[in-house]
Amino acid sequence: MHYIYKKKDIMKKALILLLFLVNLGFNYSALSQNKSKTINAFSNRLFNGKGYQPLADLKWKFKTNGKIFSSPIAQNGIVYIGSEDGFLYAIEEQSGKQKWKFKTNGAIHSSASISKNIVYIGSFDGYYYAVNATTGKQIWKFKTKGEHWYGEIGMWGMKPNDMLMNDLWDFYLSSPVIFKNQNTALVIFGSSDGNMYAVDSKNGTLKWTFKANEPIHTTPVIEKESLYFGGWNGIFYALNCKTGKERWRFSTDVKTGFKGIQASAVVANGLVYFGARDPYLFALNAETGKLVWKYNAENSWILSSAAVKDNTVYVGTSDTYALLALDAKTGQEKYRFKGNGYIYSSPAISGNTVYFGDFSGNFFALNLFSNGKESSFVSTENRKKYSSEILNNNHLDFAHASKDADLSIYAENQKVMDEFYKLGPIVSSPFINNNTIYFGSADGYIYAYNLKGE
Repeated sequence: MHYIYKKKDIMKKALILLLFLVNLGFNYSALSQNKSKTINAFSNRLFNGKGYQPLADLKWKFKTNGKIFSSPIAQNGIVYIGSEDGFLYAIEEQSGKQKWKFKTNGAIHSSASISKNIVYIGSFDGYYYAVNATTGKQIWKFKTKGEHWYGEIGMWGMKPNDMLMNDLWDFYLSSPVIFKNQNTALVIFGSSDGNMYAVDSKNGTLKWTFKANEPIHTTPVIEKESLYFGGWNGIFYALNCKTGKERWRFSTDVKTGFKGIQASAVVANGLVYFGARDPYLFALNAETGKLVWKYNAENSWILSSAAVKDNTVYVGTSDTYALLALDAKTGQEKYRFKGNGYIYSSPAISGNTVYFGDFSGNFFALNLFSNGKESSFVSTENRKKYSSEILNNNHLDFAHASKDADLSIYAENQKVMDEFYKLGPIVSSPFINNNTIYFGSADGYIYAYNLKGE
């Protein structure tokens, strides 16, 4: 009998050891998957969190030598963000200290993506880069036919009418996204040269191109094997990720004279949502491209990319300074929250809180369930310094800032924008990690704020 009990005891211990090893293997696998998870600034604007979490104290701020239009991402204790000074920065999450920086020869208005310890980014120098996420060393670069601000001769009838004018509101370059199947991984991005490119993630060799004829500054979005994006021609496309072949297209049917799709799309519940300068938010059937509904944004452009949660679409507008909450199925407005300036920053949602910045330099945390009534905010350093001399009753006002200048002259519009940039506008979209929210500003800083508990 003693022998039988001993044998059972050994078998029991062996079973426990086996379960431990299996569990260890499972945890290691999960850990490995987390480390290799693909992240970009626009693929998912929903983050883990509970309840309403207002903004707490400033954890740190990091200064670059140029405006920041790029949006941050964070993985494995490092925040990655580009600056108009031409550098891609890797900053330690805990300390806010620079780990490394990677130099390009142009301003970086693209946002980074990361996959398998490689960071991908685009620059105004005409190249898209793959950089080792740990060391900051270049792995490869791919040359487009040139990156530039969108421009027109005599834009919107401004003077002089024979001058090529950069669009003063064209803030972004396309950010790379990663498509993976069993055999390959493609890095896909749009270009000012009018092409969508897909290159091999390991060596940057070209796999396919799709020509849209006018600049593509939106960041494409992948859902299953489809790629969704819009261009400056006012057309929204769905392509096959593997081949680059067009599945369908949808025209925003521009009637206002202000064409262009700058907002990245979001796909949820079989619909694809995106905004345009033709002042609507559109909801299309993701399979067919047929219009399901469109929301009239009251002559406001929608440059912000939407976030969808609990059958509600959250998106920012320009001239109405609104963060909208719309019914995801019908497009009916549930409520709106008014900021102090244009809301071009794409909202991030964590728990019951939506976070976003505005062009006056304020950054907000809004309780989703308060119908726009409960919020907290912080201001950029420059806003605190310059708001009294630039803003009108604490709000952005183009006419007020122009000091009665002739706004039919392009140079006068440039002067107003230069004044606005003193405030540290936020067009960067926030990213949340480890109970901290990160965002960039045109004052050159990336800010890290702690979030309060539930």
